[in-house]
Amino acid sequence: MIGILGGMGTQAGLDFCNKLAILYRGKFDQDYPLFILYNKSNIPGRPESIGVQTGNLSNKKNNKKSQKKYLLVLKSLINGCRVLKKSKCKFIVIPCNTAHYWYEDLQKKINLPIINMPKEVFNFTKKTCKKNSSIGLLATEGTLKTGVYNKFFDNNYNLIFPNKKNQNNSVNKAIKFVKMGKVKEASKIIKPAINYLIKKRCKKIILGCTELPIAIFAFKSFKTIKSSKIFLDPNLILAYSAMKKYKNR
Repeated sequence: MIGILGGMGTQAGLDFCNKLAILYRGKFDQDYPLFILYNKSNIPGRPESIGVQTGNLSNKKNNKKSQKKYLLVLKSLINGCRVLKKSKCKFIVIPCNTAHYWYEDLQKKINLPIINMPKEVFNFTKKTCKKNSSIGLLATEGTLKTGVYNKFFDNNYNLIFPNKKNQNNSVNKAIKFVKMGKVKEASKIIKPAINYLIKKRCKKIILGCTELPIAIFAFKSFKTIKSSKIFLDPNLILAYSAMKKYKNR
């Protein structure tokens, strides 16, 4: 059974479940994959809790306030994963890019495999994009700051981020609108950031916040999402990876 630690945000977790079900639609109820979604929406805000390098919690130079915030998020993530483990899930997925800043410390505490979303996106990119290509990344400021994608991509690709203006006025606002349920507004306001990355000659654009596929593919068919030649949807890629692991067990 697949364990899904959601709530970061709620719409993103539901989007992952929907993609999982559509990708592996059965003729009967019994054909669908078994999964549990724990919509743990009370996890402290991830972008606001960044400041301590993962795996380096004992460093005395770390700001105590930042360390406390880091540990509060980690504790909440651990508790969420333990609920899924008690529910007999065999592995866990987390449909939130920024949460993967805590991945290494979280995996050390949970005796259950956790699929690493940014790593799966990198593995998928290697199959579809030539080495040393420019790849755009739309994400929260927390994801950009912590380099959860850079650690996988930097040796093979040139990651391009939006400029400060587009990050503040386009990306951040689009993410906020999706969380508020204002998907139509989000689909419009994200366009300047997309155009900026296209002008930078990015071969692909990673939708590195799980709210962004909801905004960009708003009101479009699932066939359009799957066949996109420019966008890399981490939720969709994670769904493929989860089902591959599910079928192999």
